[in-house]
Amino acid sequence: MSQPEEIRVRDAVRQDPHIINGLASVAEALQIIETSGHNTLVIEKRSPDDEFGVLTISMIARQVFAKNRAPKRVSVYEVMEKPAINISGNMQARYAIRLLTRLNIDVALVVEDDVLLGTVGLRELTLAEAASVVSN
Repeated sequence: MSQPEEIRVRDAVRQDPHIINGLASVAEALQIIETSGHNTLVIEKRSPDDEFGVLTISMIARQVFAKNRAPKRVSVYEVMEKPAINISGNMQARYAIRLLTRLNIDVALVVEDDVLLGTVGLRELTLAEAASVVSN
């Protein structure tokens, strides 16, 4: 029986993340989500010493629509999570899955040497890990 191939986070990363200013409205964020096909937006740093934030369609659903708030009147910074969880592209996918599930979050930023490579979610990690198990 062969060992399954070690899948790394970099194998599942969604590159070219869409970055948005925290002062943008949720309505603007929804437009970007709709046109880009991404379910996750990265909130830009305000300074070099700041941290990235993250905004997902799930956060918008829970914190805006479920609470009957107007997307044009809610700023991204009111809904986002900051700081976002950063993980290394070199981490094994199975450990990233464990980390995200333990923290009860769906998405993390992939950062190496202080450079944002992209985003990765439980969906992408699970599918990448499953593909390696099925192929072996």
